Amino acid sequence: MSHKHAHLMRSIFQDPLPANIHWREIESLLKHLGADIEASHGARFKITLNKVEAFLHHPHNSNTCSKTDIKAIRELLTHAGVTLSSYEAGET
Repeated sequence: MSHKHAHLMRSIFQDPLPANIHWREIESLLKHLGADIEASHGARFKITLNKVEAFLHHPHNSNTCSKTDIKAIRELLTHAGVTLSSYEAGET
């Protein structure tokens, strides 16, 4: 488990949601977790993680994800069975 990925997971699952996470960090975490990331239409990406599919949007005006983006990423991880506790326990 990477220290950077563990810190990012804690940030994603904290309340209130952060608004200072860069897309490249999210992309790196998803790849680390074994997600398949495909470019879709425009700024959309199709993410497949543990047989769960979702579409995420790359931020348009900056590389920083909005709180809405972080919420969508949190929901994707949760539906795919990746939680903070399972990640920290090394189960993912």
